[in-house]
Amino acid sequence: GLIHEISNCLTEAGIDFVTLGGVVPNPRLSKVREGISLCQKESVDFILAVGGGSVIDSAKAIGYGVANPWTDVWNFFLKTEIPNACLPIGAIPTIAASGSEMSGSCVITNEDGWLKRGSTRSDLCRPKFTLMNPRLTYTLPEYQTESGCVDILLHTMERYFSHDDDMTVTDAIAESILRTVKDSVFEVLKEPENYVHRAQIMWAGSLAHNDLTGCGTTGDWATHQLEHELSALFDVVHGAGLAALWGSWARYVYKENVTRFAQFAVNVMGVTNDFKSPEHTALAGIEAMEDFYRAIGMPVSICELIGRQ
Repeated sequence: GLIHEISNCLTEAGIDFVTLGGVVPNPRLSKVREGISLCQKESVDFILAVGGGSVIDSAKAIGYGVANPWTDVWNFFLKTEIPNACLPIGAIPTIAASGSEMSGSCVITNEDGWLKRGSTRSDLCRPKFTLMNPRLTYTLPEYQTESGCVDILLHTMERYFSHDDDMTVTDAIAESILRTVKDSVFEVLKEPENYVHRAQIMWAGSLAHNDLTGCGTTGDWATHQLEHELSALFDVVHGAGLAALWGSWARYVYKENVTRFAQFAVNVMGVTNDFKSPEHTALAGIEAMEDFYRAIGMPVSICELIGRQ
């Protein structure tokens, strides 16, 4: 009933509007192009995205396409062109996950070749406002709640696992967000209408992807890039795909910065610090994170991921 409620509000305020539905997870370029045509036809000057990250990302891509008619919108995702404008976007998120309601980026899947790509990061597409109501997430299926929380965690961890070791405040913010989401997800799985913990997760989702947790650091993003290929080809849920890949990535790279992984193990996962062996602590932290994924019903391998689709 949310769309009906919003439509009534707009009508009562005397605001003319048109609607576009049909956005799917791993949002499609064809829907973006449909939206661009609709906006051009109806002289749309503002886009309100009501839904999850796929809806908000589609709105951003449509905004880019309408405001930059001199090129095809897909070029902004191939990064062969740079947008110079975007229609203003507002957002009413109905899931805590992508953080797109505060981010300056979006991700779209091109059905021609099944390529999933992110746009150039830019404040142009960052929403002008977001109305966040945790009650809108009460009815989410458990799998979407779990997957959304993993996405929030990975947005933070992609920035956290860095070679930059001198950002103590940034690290503390990131670690607090990680611990809060880890704790709150169990509470909302037990009690879906727990407002306090739904609110914690929703706020964490926005803070995890508005660049705050990456202030002063150089992020990695390899896990996201790998997952984009998985979700484009197999249409898996993004958060679940991240969970399936992260452990393998972590074990492949942890020796690049053992101290950072050990810090994560102790400060986020609660692992006892083995002062004689930072490597042992780091590996214990990776294992503890995989145990957490299992505890909330997330896969920890590609076989598990594909098997449950």
